[in-house]
Amino acid sequence: MTLYAAGRHAIRALLCLLLAFPVAASPVGTKAPLVWALGDSLTAGYGLPPSQGFTVRLEQALRKAGIAATVRNGGIAGDTAAQGRARLAWGLRGLGVKPDLVIVELGANDMLRGLPPAATAHNLDLILAELQRRQIRVLVVGMKAAPNLGAEYRAQFDALYPRLARQYRTRFYPFFLDGVAGRAALIQADGKHPNAQGVDIIVGRMLPAVRAALR
Repeated sequence: MTLYAAGRHAIRALLCLLLAFPVAASPVGTKAPLVWALGDSLTAGYGLPPSQGFTVRLEQALRKAGIAATVRNGGIAGDTAAQGRARLAWGLRGLGVKPDLVIVELGANDMLRGLPPAATAHNLDLILAELQRRQIRVLVVGMKAAPNLGAEYRAQFDALYPRLARQYRTRFYPFFLDGVAGRAALIQADGKHPNAQGVDIIVGRMLPAVRAALR
């Protein structure tokens, strides 16, 4: 047998072996999505064990719903919208890969400090503009102003989130604490942050919006 013939015989034998044991093809578009939650203490899971925080519970809920997503925690307690904007670029760089979705949850600390709603809107505007420039999908999560800040402040603050979501044509979830705010049994002793049961309610209510944003 010549060297050429031997080579052809070996290749034929290898092909027969591969056909006998076919490799299952990977479905198109099945890469596990990466979600980055950029926010403050509400995102960070302030006052709770890591296993009970918002991002961990959201990841678990997504996986239970059949979406093998990874949710990274980009929440820092005390952050204003300006501080979130300041760390946006290095936060994205730290992920190592481009996320499939960024959840933007900022502004609660601006409101608690009585910062002008226009300043909050400006910083969120810059965050959304940068994410749009990078072609990253966004879910804007809103906050509501406390009643003691007055009707004018509340009107300006509450309106900035839906306005920015419309401007950038992003998915929008109106109120992070929906279903939890004002219910003492779902809030920690500080009167501000959700407890474990409250987090589960928040995740359950927000899950459809996150799933829609990932689609």
